[in-house]
Amino acid sequence: MNKTELIDVEYQGHPQAIASCLLESDGQMALVDPGPSASLPVLRDKLRGLGVEIADLHALLLTHIHLDHAGATGTLLRENPRLRVYVHESGARHLADPSKLLASATRLYGGAMDRLFGELLPVPAENIEVLRGGEEIRLGGRRFSVLYTPGHASHHVTYFEEAAGHAFVGDTSGIRIEGHSFVLPVTPPPDIDLELWHQSMDLILSLHPSRLFLTHFGWSEHPAEHFDELRERLLRWAAHIRDGLSLESNKDGADARRAKKFSAWAAEELSRSLSAEESRRYVSTGGLDLSWLGLTRYWRKRGDAPVPSAIASRAGDVNTATE
Repeated sequence: MNKTELIDVEYQGHPQAIASCLLESDGQMALVDPGPSASLPVLRDKLRGLGVEIADLHALLLTHIHLDHAGATGTLLRENPRLRVYVHESGARHLADPSKLLASATRLYGGAMDRLFGELLPVPAENIEVLRGGEEIRLGGRRFSVLYTPGHASHHVTYFEEAAGHAFVGDTSGIRIEGHSFVLPVTPPPDIDLELWHQSMDLILSLHPSRLFLTHFGWSEHPAEHFDELRERLLRWAAHIRDGLSLESNKDGADARRAKKFSAWAAEELSRSLSAEESRRYVSTGGLDLSWLGLTRYWRKRGDAPVPSAIASRAGDVNTATE
């Protein structure tokens, strides 16, 4: 029997922030994106509620190595040394030696690292299954195709189960909390790439999925409409930030002012579609300041390069009002 179970790990005590997914077939079990070590007590308890122990798991399918998705991986290996860990090749070396990953995250989160994510342990190289895209993963009688889907991160993959029509998309689909239609982009540093992101969305949609599974948060039942909304908002955010960066040089705290203005601008848009509590939940998961940083880094890396075709071709459809 095949089972697919959403598990809310109740990140930082909040519901519908981070979802893991338990996949089962013919006695074989895997988790998609186990979340951070800080949420392991909840994950462990909820697995037990389903009659599953950490020792019963056979594999972890990581969409990418950001700590809110994959931070618990090394800790889970300590509890269950037989686990196979599937991850893109660009992320594999950072699981085996997480020092650079830890340093990068610490630059963003500072002294809050332990509270937010918990311990980050290395994953033994012999447990890592390196992915490049194009592979097929078998779990009992189930088959999952691996798609390379960069844009949010260079080490991002999507797992697609053709038989069910389910695409496990990580952050390629942004944030959409079940029960709401609003889709929030998630664009943290260091390697946002808008053109690749649009190509990744096209690739997922080319397989005609019936549902998307989002780590933030849960099932989205209308993939084409979901990606349409994400594209529109992602392009509008990118254009808004690009125009703001052209107004003044990075002096005298200009970036801090830009980030604050962007966060207020984006939050105001959320408030038109969501209640104050719903907006807070979206923002606490996505982090508008981090999204500003990621898109700003994207534009500054490009320098004087032409505007990407993904933006230029849709220029008439986005509001490029400046900050």
